[in-house]
Amino acid sequence: MPSSPPDTLLDPAVADRLTRDDHGLVAAIVQQHDSREVLMLGWMDDEALRRTLTTGRVVFWSRSRQEYWRKGDTSGHAQYVKAVSVDCDGDALLVEVDQVGAACHTGAHTCFEAGGPLPAVVGTRPTETGGPL
Repeated sequence: MPSSPPDTLLDPAVADRLTRDDHGLVAAIVQQHDSREVLMLGWMDDEALRRTLTTGRVVFWSRSRQEYWRKGDTSGHAQYVKAVSVDCDGDALLVEVDQVGAACHTGAHTCFEAGGPLPAVVGTRPTETGGPL
């Protein structure tokens, strides 16, 4: 990943809160701000996060193309930032957006709609009367 000029670095107070993977990336979960629907997962390095925090549009680091991409520049399916939060460990971001059009590159509304469900046993919460744990 290219280095940024000193005047365009991510705020050190923000950067210090992040726990990056071996490639310098943090997972970014993208959620529709009003419905709370989870739309997709992308990856951000410090520069992608800086651009996201300062421009009002979501920017990711493309692991396959090894370049930055601003969601919607080619598809028109843009993501407008409403809020960004970091989790307690600093290894994941929650990016709340106003999504225009499909979030998934397949054209599906969400990437999880496109990927589809997996077979899973549905768990049940134990009862307060001493039911099974």
